[in-house]
Amino acid sequence: MGAEVKESLRLYSEHIVKILRPSYVLQNMRPWMSESAIEQIKAEEAKGPIAAANMFLEKLLELDAEGWYQGFIDVLRTEGYRGLSEALQKLDFADIQSLEEPRKRLSIINSIVKSNIRTDEIIGQLADCLLQREIEEIKEETRLKGTTAGAEKLIDCLLRSDKKEWPKVFTLALQTENHFEVLNVWSTFTDCPEKTVEPVEESEEESVFTVQFVEKPILEDNLLSASPPLANGNEAAAPQVSSLSSTSRSIKDIKLRNYQKELAQPACNGKNTIICAPTGSGKTYVALNICDHHLQSLPQGQKGKIVFMATKVPVYEQQKAVFSQYFENTGYTVVGFSGEETENVPLGMIIDTNDIIILTPQILVNCLIDGSVPSLSIFTLMIFDECHNTIGHHPYNVLMFHYLDLKLGCPDPKLPQIVGLTASVGTGKSRSTGEAVSYISKLCASLDIEEISTVKQHVEELQRVVYKPEKLVYETRQRENDPFAEAINKIMAEIEQMAKKVFPHLDMMTNIHNRPYGTKQYEQWIVATQKNCHTLQLEDKIEESQICSALFVYTEHLRKFNDALIINNDARTKDALDYLENFFNNIKNGTFTEIEQVLAKKFEDALPFLIDVSKDNENPKLDELQFILRESYQNNPETRTLLFVNTRALVLALKKWIDETPELRFLRPEILIGRNRRHDKLGMSLPSQQGALETFRSSGESKLLIATSVADEGIDIPACNLVLLYEYVGNVTKMIQVRGRGRAKDSKCYLITSKREQAERERINVLCEVMMNEAVTLLQKQDKREFIEQSLRFQKEEKKQRDLKKSLKPRVLSPENKRLLCLKCKMFACNTDDIRIIQISHHTVINKDFKDRYFTKPHSNPRGFCGYKKLHKIYCKNPKCGEDWGVSGSYLNFQDIPLIKIDKFVVENADQSQQYFNKWVKVNFTMKEFNSEEILESFSANPE
Repeated sequence: MGAEVKESLRLYSEHIVKILRPSYVLQNMRPWMSESAIEQIKAEEAKGPIAAANMFLEKLLELDAEGWYQGFIDVLRTEGYRGLSEALQKLDFADIQSLEEPRKRLSIINSIVKSNIRTDEIIGQLADCLLQREIEEIKEETRLKGTTAGAEKLIDCLLRSDKKEWPKVFTLALQTENHFEVLNVWSTFTDCPEKTVEPVEESEEESVFTVQFVEKPILEDNLLSASPPLANGNEAAAPQVSSLSSTSRSIKDIKLRNYQKELAQPACNGKNTIICAPTGSGKTYVALNICDHHLQSLPQGQKGKIVFMATKVPVYEQQKAVFSQYFENTGYTVVGFSGEETENVPLGMIIDTNDIIILTPQILVNCLIDGSVPSLSIFTLMIFDECHNTIGHHPYNVLMFHYLDLKLGCPDPKLPQIVGLTASVGTGKSRSTGEAVSYISKLCASLDIEEISTVKQHVEELQRVVYKPEKLVYETRQRENDPFAEAINKIMAEIEQMAKKVFPHLDMMTNIHNRPYGTKQYEQWIVATQKNCHTLQLEDKIEESQICSALFVYTEHLRKFNDALIINNDARTKDALDYLENFFNNIKNGTFTEIEQVLAKKFEDALPFLIDVSKDNENPKLDELQFILRESYQNNPETRTLLFVNTRALVLALKKWIDETPELRFLRPEILIGRNRRHDKLGMSLPSQQGALETFRSSGESKLLIATSVADEGIDIPACNLVLLYEYVGNVTKMIQVRGRGRAKDSKCYLITSKREQAERERINVLCEVMMNEAVTLLQKQDKREFIEQSLRFQKEEKKQRDLKKSLKPRVLSPENKRLLCLKCKMFACNTDDIRIIQISHHTVINKDFKDRYFTKPHSNPRGFCGYKKLHKIYCKNPKCGEDWGVSGSYLNFQDIPLIKIDKFVVENADQSQQYFNKWVKVNFTMKEFNSEEILESFSANPE
């Protein structure tokens, strides 16, 4: 064996020296390698890693100590040389040899790469392809010597990577960060399949068949905040939903303002147009006018068909209501689809037989995929609301991929006219006007835009109608001493030590080492740790199950303490403590494991102190917020306020604070947060969202609305004159949208923050807005022929890349039977041979023994979708686990049919290796379609 492996080392030495950095492994080779040999190799490092690796290999070939070869492989694996260790273990270097071509290409384009990539943005996405020491060295090189030096170091590390997937990951990272300059020269050698729009997973809150949920439409004031005068000279008043039928007005009654006519003109001339104008300027009226003009201007005998798309449900609903109202009695039919309205509905036929269709974009994507809409050529006009989202793999861009395939792939394509609506085209990550021009040009190319329409001739009229709020940054103090945070930090440190006793290698499970408590970085560390825990494998499977279960419990508790620190930082300590108490009360009502009991006892021991310090641990940020609110309402008792925050928990905490503060109680705050999502019980149903909006809009009682990002698009209340951004900062597009929520004259918009970096980001956003406007002006002045030719070049290159990816071999699914194990405790759940697919996206288990492995509880939100009715939740029956596996309900004539969620399991292969898939579309095994004849008896499990 010794002679054989040494011969293999000599045979593959060329590959080994290109990968290995001896300095990374020498320390762990001491059991087999002499001190003098190690010192010689270290000295050789001065000549470079190749020279040192050659000497290391020489010294390795001289070894005769028992176990040296396996020891060398183990050291490589420990240090992260996964590909090299596997190659040496199997004596198969095919995967490493396959990297020669991408290495060669990367070397050739080295200068282009280092000049265009930003190491700090891309390195996080390449973490799995690099060693931890390499990542740290790249960051240090960037910090000390700058971006180019860091990029050179990154390239060097990629050239030495032994991970067969690094070219694919590198490609995805370039796509994500919009490094098109590099992609253009690298794409020929990518091996990355094109991302597809995947169906939504079935979850507790949303059905896989429910793209969006529809309730009774509401009509929000932002559609009418810049209402044009009616033809008789009267101002168009905001119609009420309850009286739509009695107050219906024809589109013929609308007389656009001059600036609205200016915005509509290019589109009315038949050009593909982005209409970019402030929120509240009446872009919906402009769109209505364009639609009417389009339908009236088609050649005789040609029938028009328009699709209007909105990305959010409330916006979809209000647009459907407005289009239905204004096109009533015109002879044109309007129909809309969102969510459960699509159940058992022949979408293709309805789209085919109506003139104006209002949709959320994913529905149209799904129709193209299933063939119910054969092609986008059936439409004559497509309108994209919030068109700045046409990037990456957003449904808007997926639709435009279909459009561009028609344009570039057919000899005489029949294409719809494209119109985009937005308040801000954005700047991406541009750092100069030139880069902003490039970013907006690519957005225009993605939408096949010929002209960007902005108000230039009637600016004064626009300014009279749409008030731009004054934007102020209000920097606040933080607590000087925080005994609550100190106590929670201590508890978190103790929990980490408890986790390390169970699994000493906890810190090695991720590359995230800088993770202060009470930060998003710490949350990211928890997510990464749990993800890697999914596929943790040990020889002793019982021990593996115990360790995985324990780590999940520890990290979940750490997450709650981290959440509490975030709440404490932005709200009252009392609210943070309430959050923790609710959490511990809830777990006591469930499966209360031994570890949970220990952690609960630790919290209870600290509770008296935490209660005591919460009484007077005042938050200066709240004092400042209270001062701003008090001053605003003293100066103007009719003030209406929108308060934006980042998290749902903070929405609830601030509402509670206002309700319990005597000086602020009169505000009677309403809240608006997103709909329920998996693992999140804090969401609002759509009727609740609508109720909150209507109360705030029409009731004089509620003077303040606290909202998360769900409200930063599509909500506008003309009477609102104060917008408060509480530690709420995004990009320039978000800044413009959120600032535009206030419409009343003399409105103000405050950013309230205790973080200097947040204030600086907002000031940069202000500069980016100027840069964006300059870039749009430059593009409007550009020669039209040159602009269109430039877009065409970009479109052809994009199509070339998409076609190349499509030509790659599809993912091969294994017919081999595999085992599904519970994600948390690793208990056997079922075989993959027993999984059946229901209506494309749902997955059930037909083996009757499966019912013995879970227990059920009544579903908190029983409802039906596509013939299936959810009735129960199902949970792992292991008394120390209780992991949520999915739902159970009725389907067709069968009862108690389970639907399982793949992200709640790990897949065990025949060789006992394990893999984790967070979506069904990513699994590596085949599954059969559901066949009712296979169901011989029910899957009933006894409710707990």
